[in-house]
This record gives sequence, structure tokens and C-alpha cells, in this order.
Amino acid sequence: MPEILLATLNAKYIHSALGLRCLMANLGPLRERAAMLEFDLAQRPLEVVEQMLAVSPRIVGLGVYIWNVAQITEVVALLKRLRPGMVIVLGGPEVICETDLPPVAGLADYVIAGEADLEFAALCQAILATPPPAGGADADGPSSASERPSQSPGMARRPRVIRAGHARLGDVALPYEFYTDADIAHRIVYVEASRGCPFGCEFCLSSIEASVRQFDLSLFLRAMEQLLERGVRHFKFVDRTFNLNIEVCGRVLEFFLARLCDGLFLHFEMVPDRLPVELREVLARFPPGTLQIELGIQTFNDEVARRINRRQDCAQIAENLRFLRQETRAHLHTDLIIGLPGERIDSIADGFDRLVALDAHEIQMGILKRLRGVRIIRHDDAWGMVYSPLPPYELIESRTLDFPTLQRLRRFARYWDLIGNSGNFVETTLLLRAKGGGSPFAGFLRLSDWLFAQTGRQHAIALPRLAELVFDYLTRVLECDPTVAAETVLRDYRRSGRAGDLAFLRDDADRDTKAHRAAGPRRSDRRQARHRAAG
Repeated sequence: MPEILLATLNAKYIHSALGLRCLMANLGPLRERAAMLEFDLAQRPLEVVEQMLAVSPRIVGLGVYIWNVAQITEVVALLKRLRPGMVIVLGGPEVICETDLPPVAGLADYVIAGEADLEFAALCQAILATPPPAGGADADGPSSASERPSQSPGMARRPRVIRAGHARLGDVALPYEFYTDADIAHRIVYVEASRGCPFGCEFCLSSIEASVRQFDLSLFLRAMEQLLERGVRHFKFVDRTFNLNIEVCGRVLEFFLARLCDGLFLHFEMVPDRLPVELREVLARFPPGTLQIELGIQTFNDEVARRINRRQDCAQIAENLRFLRQETRAHLHTDLIIGLPGERIDSIADGFDRLVALDAHEIQMGILKRLRGVRIIRHDDAWGMVYSPLPPYELIESRTLDFPTLQRLRRFARYWDLIGNSGNFVETTLLLRAKGGGSPFAGFLRLSDWLFAQTGRQHAIALPRLAELVFDYLTRVLECDPTVAAETVLRDYRRSGRAGDLAFLRDDADRDTKAHRAAGPRRSDRRQARHRAAG
């Protein structure tokens, strides 16, 4: 049985944990004494603990993130209740700041604050060199009830915190051999050519480190070659500023251009105002369906950007977006943050409308989160920033955005994901914009308010039900021609790969046929339109 278990809970099954693989790769001679388990948020903590205890490890290393900290807290509490002698080591972004640790840290034995690639191996070596406590109070459980921890809830203690800092990447072994064949077949493969960010944006964890470090490019590209040979076709780069070093960026892109194959898909996050001619020329050579470029714009408000120490050229961003949209076949994913200190709804609306006008494929509207260790908290008093105490620690009120307004914007972001970003309503989104008139933001906010009034929910809305709601909004509120609305919604539904008709169109057509037989030829325009679309 392995003595070391590396584990985490991913947000979804399709995700994979690059951090765990980095730890495994750098265990050196301890690799043979280690195992790795990945879970996801759909699995209950008791089930997770059961599988972990079946391995009977002496040391458990857990990756703690903003999306899994609540479940990890339950897992650690259960492990310590069942096996108090088991050594729990926490790492990851949620424990990166030793002066601002989450409650789960008080249940663990060690916290590694920083990049744990090398520190975790050294810690495991030291622990395993020491015999386990006498009396069986290790992974096999305590020898008597008196050795068990108190049954009172909320018991916590101060863990030993190891300051890891930033690893020297020349000493870090690459992790890519630890993607299994099953991972390659069923999960996203994450890779990184660099770490760090030179910008000091106060909302971001990357601002803690004011430099960028590169992995050895020859070794990295050799690893990418091996992944391609094993069948990897979807590469998601986690580099925060992939295009910062134009030479490295160009070499990586040329590497993949020389190896184009069916199904190849590459995701990069790029600095939005840095797109020199030599990089433009390379990006323009990629075929459709190959590139996704994430551009974190966050705000077009210059005053707000300066306030949070974000340096960017908004005019250059717009020009770069126009080039990417018109001269390349890349899919453009853009990001805006709702709730930055001092930003008002009209400024947020302006940013959204600009991105719509620039024809970005996706506009991700995220609520500001209070990440541990970031400097955004210095604005709390001046701007009345109030964050939820529960993960993911989103802003719930500020001086410029009260709670009801932020709730409206939160719903806006969710419904926009379902309709504008999902790819399920491509033509319908254009029709909504055309019929709504005026500002795209104002038009969609009106739809968002209407959807919530009809459903009372933002989640668990099945696609056919959402299609019916959008059709009803088009015809009842925007007074769109029912035939045009029905045919547009149905084309989008079929374009998404779903066979057959929408049930609400078919059902209404059937009901209309029966009513027509009983009452003659009179029927509403809406039902006529649905009947034609369903037929």
C-alpha cells in the first residue's frame, strides 16, 4: 500500500489536477511509495474518505482551491475523526497566504504556502523517516477511544506552516507523464510553459509574484511532442501571460502549426493589449476550430483600472480584438469583472456593449471575488466592499453597487452564460439584440429580469425549457414575428447537435390541430408559427 496519497476534488470530472501531477513528478525516490486520486464535486465527502482510507496512506496531500474548500474541509474533518494519526498536508491557492488561512487549515498538520513542487517531497521524506506513533494511532486508527479527538464541532489548532515561495523551475521535473491514457481519453490536459505575472492587478493571486519564470523550452516542447504522440489533442495552457515573451510564444505556436492534425485544440490566455506584428502573423495561420484565446480585459474604465493597479491600453485592446476577430479564425473568450472598487452599473454596461460591438465570441461576466492574500482588500473601507464569508467569497455589496443591483447582475451573468456564451442560441441572441433595440446590455438585462420573474431560478433550467422561455419573450415582450422566432430558435436547437423538434413546438402544434378540428380554422399567430416550425 502507498504511504503517500495525493488527492483533490476537481470542479468537474472532465478537469484534471495539474498541481497533483507536479507534486508526483517531483517526489523523486518517493514516487514508488505514492498514489494519486482525483475526485469531483459531484462526489460526497464520505464517499471520498472511504476511497482514500482504502489506500491506507500515512500522509495525505490535498490541493485546496476556491471551488473545493468547503468539501475539502469536510473531508479533512472526517479523516481526522477516523484516523487522527494520519498526517494531513494542505497546499494550493486557498492556503497560499499564511496570515489569511481558511478554517480547514486548523484541522490539518501542515500547510505549504506557495509552490509545493519541491517542499512537499522534502516534508514527506522527513515524516517517513520518523516512525509512526506507538499504539497504532496512525492510518490504521487509534488503539483506544481515549486517543480519538474531541467530538465537539469546530475543534481547530494551528498547523505548521511551511513557506515555499516560488520554485526555481530549472529544478522542477515536468509532470506530463502522469497523465494516464484514461486522462487523455476523457479529461482536459493542462500544461504550463511559464509561471507568474509581471502585472500587479490587485484582485488576482498572480499579483503576489511580480515576475515571470519560464520552463526550459526545449524540455517543454519535447514533453508536448510526447503528449501528441500519446493522442492528446486538447491542450489548455494555464500560463497567465502566454504572449508576454513574444519569442517563446512564437516558438510554441510554430511548434503546433508544424503538427496540425484533426481535433487539435489549443487554449491560451494572452495579455489583451500585447499583439505585435510577428505574433499576429503566426496567429492568422491557424485554421478554424484550433485556437481559443482568452483575453482578460476585466474593465474598460480607466479610472477603475488605475485604482486597482491594472495597467492596460484600452484603445489597443479594441484594435487587437478587431484584428483577431477579422483576420484570424481564433475563438475569442473575453472576461469582465463585475464589482471592482468604484465601478458603477453604467460603466459595466459600457464594457459589455464594447465587447458586443467588437463581436467577441464569449463575454464572461464574473463577480469580483475576495481571494486570500490579494491587495484588493485595501479598498474595503473606502468603497464599502462587502464579500460573502462563504466560498467563492464573491462581492455581495459595495458603495456603488447595492445588494439588489449585484443580485440582478449575478443573474445577468448566469443567463448570459446560458444564452449568449453557450453556443446554443447563436442566431437567437442576434435576434434578441435586433428586436431589443438600444444598448445590448440594457436589452439583455431586461430579458434577465423577465426570465427570473418567470422561473425564480438561475440554475437547473433544461435547454428545451429555456428555448421555450426565450421564444415566449421574443413573441410576447418584444412582439417578434412568431414564425421568425420559432424558426430561429429551432435552427439553433438543431445546430447544437440535438435531433428532432422542440417538444413545446410539437405539443402546441398538436393541440392547435385538435382545436382547429373542433372550432374551425381560427388559430393564433403564435400557434401557426409553432406549427410551421415544428413541421
